[in-house]
Amino acid sequence: MHAFPSFPGPPARAQPGAAEALWALLLEHVHGSPGPSGDALAWQADAGWALRGPWTEAARELFDLFKPLLDIQARTSGWVVGQLGQSLDGCVATHTGESRFINGPENIVHLHRLRALSEVVLLGAGSVAADNPLLTTRKVPGPNPTRVLLDPRAGLAQRVAFAQVFVDRSASTLWLCDARWRSQAEEVGGPERVLAVPNLLRDDGTPDAARAVAALRACGLRRIFVEGGGVTVSRFLAQGCLDRLHLAVAPLIIGNGRPGLRFTGPARLAECARPAHRVHRMGVDQLWDLNLRG
Repeated sequence: MHAFPSFPGPPARAQPGAAEALWALLLEHVHGSPGPSGDALAWQADAGWALRGPWTEAARELFDLFKPLLDIQARTSGWVVGQLGQSLDGCVATHTGESRFINGPENIVHLHRLRALSEVVLLGAGSVAADNPLLTTRKVPGPNPTRVLLDPRAGLAQRVAFAQVFVDRSASTLWLCDARWRSQAEEVGGPERVLAVPNLLRDDGTPDAARAVAALRACGLRRIFVEGGGVTVSRFLAQGCLDRLHLAVAPLIIGNGRPGLRFTGPARLAECARPAHRVHRMGVDQLWDLNLRG
């Protein structure tokens, strides 16, 4: 049986009406934990969740940013949201792979908030190998999600001894692989950490995003945050498995860097997707929130 994230209790007491108080309310609401939310959130059948009461402008902006996810949860009990941080010319790293930090501190905090609201933070094997991330909520109050490593061929077997997601015990880790590589993964990672999915690897050699989502939801993990990297987010997008995509764009020009979104698109502009979107301020960056189910 897999370990799921637990809610550690409300953050330190915040000033009423402030953004910190609103964040505590959102955590309580999303994770279903008891708390003094009162009548601050009201459901409207035609418009979803609304915020009531004397909140600051910063608190209302925070609610507006996460309202689409609250609405998705109310209607479907879960979400799949992707995120990429990129330059103005669509790069997520330089040509040498340097990517820290394209976006400013406000977007880093946003990244950790997405983790805290989700039950899963999913990362592709290539990003685990390149960046050795921890994938916890160190910069915000809130629970750590289950870390899910999408690695159909269990290629991370040589990194189990030192990769932070395997060594660190502050959050649980699931190694998501194709059932054909189950024994290899279980031998080095332990059966309790391996989620082996039949036919996770498609005939073209790429992961089947829909099967990955279905396997996680069968484990009771319904709020899924696909954090990266660019290849993994692109595959979830191309296979129609994202509800929303958050693109954090920095005022930076990289040139011949590593592109973020990469997939075969239509030949004609008229056939390209033009999703409904909202743009939020993130310090000097802009966060594009794209609705992929509109």
